[in-house]
Amino acid sequence: MKDSIARIQPQLREGLQQFALNALTDPLSEYLFLLNKWNLAYNLTAIRDLESMIGKHILDSLAILPWLKGNHIIDVGTGAGLPGIPLALARPEFNFVLLDSNGKKTRFLQEVKRQLNLKNVEIVQFRVENYHPTQGFDTVLSRAFSSLQQMVQWTQHLIADDGIWLAMKGRNPDIELNEMQKNCIVKHYTVAGVEGERCCVIIENQPGT
Repeated sequence: MKDSIARIQPQLREGLQQFALNALTDPLSEYLFLLNKWNLAYNLTAIRDLESMIGKHILDSLAILPWLKGNHIIDVGTGAGLPGIPLALARPEFNFVLLDSNGKKTRFLQEVKRQLNLKNVEIVQFRVENYHPTQGFDTVLSRAFSSLQQMVQWTQHLIADDGIWLAMKGRNPDIELNEMQKNCIVKHYTVAGVEGERCCVIIENQPGT
C-alpha cells in the first residue's frame, strides 16, 4: 500500500499547487494511507481508490480555506475527518474540534491525530445535540448535513454570536437557500479532477432571528 501512496504523490503535489500547499504532500499522503488502510475494515468512505480521494476528499476540503473565520473551528459530522483533517494541516495556528458520534470513525481520527502529531485537533465523540462546549465557535462547518436549515437548527448552540456556518454543497442549493431566514452568501469553486459544480454556503449568525 505504501507503493500506492508513492504513486499518487505527484498527483497530490500537483493538486496542492493551486493552494500553495506543496509542503503538505507528505502528511496528506500519510493521511490517505491511513484512510485507505482503515477503510478496508471500517468502511469510512464510499470512495475506494486513492486517485479519486485526492480530488473528492483532500482538494475539495482545502478549497474552503478562504472562507474560514476566526481560529476556533468545529467540523460537525466529520466522519473520516473531512474537511477537518486537511484544514487542520493547512492551518496549524487554528484550533479544530472534529465532532462525530460514530466510535469507529473517532477511533480512526485518534490514530490520525497521533500519527500526524496534530496538536491543534481535538476529537470529540458525541451526538451534536449532546455536545455543549463552554465557548462558541467562530466557524461551524460541515459537509454532512442534508439541508442548510437542519444544519443551523442542530448546531445553533455551538456558534459564537458573531460566528458563521460553512456548508459544503454540490450545485447551488436554491430551494434550501429560499428556506433560510439568515444572510447567506454562496461561493462557487472548482476542484481539480472533480467533475460537477461545487459551492460553499456562508451563513452569518444573527442572534435573535
